[in-house]
Amino acid sequence: MTPRDAGNLEQFLREAGASDTVVRGGLEVLLVGWERTVGAIESGYTGDYEDYLGDLDGRQLLAQALERVTPDQAAAVAARLQDLDDRMRAATVPVTRCLWGMIVADEEGWSPEDNWWYYARPLSGPPAFLEEFPSG
Repeated sequence: MTPRDAGNLEQFLREAGASDTVVRGGLEVLLVGWERTVGAIESGYTGDYEDYLGDLDGRQLLAQALERVTPDQAAAVAARLQDLDDRMRAATVPVTRCLWGMIVADEEGWSPEDNWWYYARPLSGPPAFLEEFPSG
């Protein structure tokens, strides 16, 4: 793995196709995005399934970003992220299959333990939206 530092994070975010705002704002912008997503899910998600997957991709990008910062940088956001993740878990119900599909999960190496956000559906939202999720 390459050295963990802010420069490495910026490079990673650029290579991941993140917007200039995300590249410049780094962890803070990613956390704000996750906070916005969690709030929307707590309120009864109003987007569609693809919007939801995109929001979950933001959490995945955040997880990958945390692998590229110093331990001190990661520790500085740990409590805030834990709170957001706890709120997300409380506002969702686990599902047995990855929301992106099991082929993608296998290709990416995602698991319900490490990438739990891809294995959770909101508790509330429009019926048509909730019907799009795999059962269980």
